[in-house]
This record gives sequence, structure tokens and C-alpha cells, in this order.
Amino acid sequence: MASASLQFWSSIAPISHQLASLTSLKLVTPISSTNNTIYLPKPLAVRFALTESDSAKSIEPDPQTLLQQIADTFDLPSNYFAKLPRDLRLDLNDAAFDLSNGPVLDECGQELGEILLNLSRAWELADTSTSHSLAKKLPLVEAKLTGSAKSALGRRLISAGRRFQSMGQYGQGEPQQIAKAMIAAGRALSASSTSTVIAEEPKEETRVLKFGELQVEITPDKANIGAVIGFVFGILSWEIAQGIQNIPDSSLQYANDNALLLAKSLKGALLALFYSSTLLSAFTSVGLVLLGLQLKSRKD
Repeated sequence: MASASLQFWSSIAPISHQLASLTSLKLVTPISSTNNTIYLPKPLAVRFALTESDSAKSIEPDPQTLLQQIADTFDLPSNYFAKLPRDLRLDLNDAAFDLSNGPVLDECGQELGEILLNLSRAWELADTSTSHSLAKKLPLVEAKLTGSAKSALGRRLISAGRRFQSMGQYGQGEPQQIAKAMIAAGRALSASSTSTVIAEEPKEETRVLKFGELQVEITPDKANIGAVIGFVFGILSWEIAQGIQNIPDSSLQYANDNALLLAKSLKGALLALFYSSTLLSAFTSVGLVLLGLQLKSRKD
């Protein structure tokens, strides 16, 4: 009986050993070598970290949602801005100035620029309902904006939002809610526009001289030619001035003293004219030579 029991336990021992080895089995990745093969665990934590990073980006609000939050914060009673104290009305006017200051149409485009101009005008007039209706248009035009327009809108929203932030805790804290939404949207727009900027090759800088409606593009060769012309004109002016100066007053006959005084004054005016022309020609020639060298170095 004892021998039968011993035989039973000896028969199931290999099976239990195999089960134990299966439970402790790990995923491994073979790395081939010249002499042997090494097995290493698969880096499962990398996939988890990437998944966690992607999920964090997915929950980050997009600029359009933040602009919608701005529109929601401007859903105020119709006479809210009109009832603001004097100092807060000044802050509101400052916010309007920061929102539409400068070349807003050039930076933000025609459609968005007009919205910002009308919105700032509504703040100046303390028109709360018009302000809300205009703010609701911001999420609609966001998808049409380019990178530079988004960046310009972001800067303006941040600047105007800080004006609302300076109003403090007025009423139920509406200015702080507006400030928080505007600053958050402005930062998101600035970040998104920065991430989508494509590096472009720098354009070759050109210099243009304008003579009324005539425009002449300046190149190194043209600058050198102009310097030569200026130098020649300066020499001619100098020679003419020397010729006038060498004419003695006694070589000409004058009818009276008045004619002599008139001739002397005319001689002095001509000398001043040609000497100044010589000086200006010299300065022009030197300037054109330096400009040609500068353009040539930038081109190279």
C-alpha cells in the first residue's frame, strides 16, 4: 500500500513542476548573438507611458472651446457694464484699447478684425448685449485663422484679459471669470500658432529708392555705377567752381557799381552752388559704395 502511494506521488511530481514553471513565465524578447541567445523582458511600461501621454493631450481643451467659454462669460445682464463704477469703466476702456489697438485688420484679417473693433466699441459704450453677441462669433471664425492671426488674437486676448483681472472681485466675480477665460484662450491660441509655424527660407532683402512714382531697386552693381556717376559729377562741379573762382573781377566791364555788386553776388552764389554740389556728390559716392558692399556681403 505504501509503495503504491509512493509511486503515485512520484508520477505527479513532474506535472506540478511544469505548472509552477508556467505560472512564473515572463514575456521575453530574444537578442541574437554570435555565440548564444540572451532573453530580455519586453518594455511594456513604454506603451503605457505613451498611452498616458496621448490621453493627457486629448483632454486638453482646444482654442475653439476656450473661445466659447469667453462667449459664455459675457452672458451678463443687459445693463451690467453700464452699472460699473467709474474706475472699473476706465479698466473696461483700457481692455477695449488693448483688444483693438494697432493694425488689427492687418494682423487678424478682415472678418476677425471687424469683430474685435466692434467688440471694443461695445465695451467703450458699455453695451453688454452687443458685447455678448459679438463674443459668440469668436469660436466660429477661429477655424479660418492662420498661424499669425491666431498669435495676434492670442496676444490681444491676454492683454485685454489682464485689464479685466485688474477689476478685482466686483459683483459675483464676473470680471475675474472673463479674465480667466480670455487669458486661457489667449495662451492656447499663442501655443497652437507657435506649434504650427513652418520654418521658411529667409527672403532676400532688397533696397528700393523712390523718386516720386519711379522706383529703382538697388543692387551692388547699380550702387557701384551710381557711385561712379556721383564721383564724375563731383569732379565736374569742382572744375566749374574753380573756373568761376579764377575769373578776375577786373576782366569784365560793368556799367555802374550796382552792376558790379550784382555780378559779385551772382559769382558768390554760383561758387556756393557748385562747391555744395561737389560736397554732396562726394558723400553720395561714399554712401553708395558702402551700400554696395553691404548688399554684396548679405547676398554672399
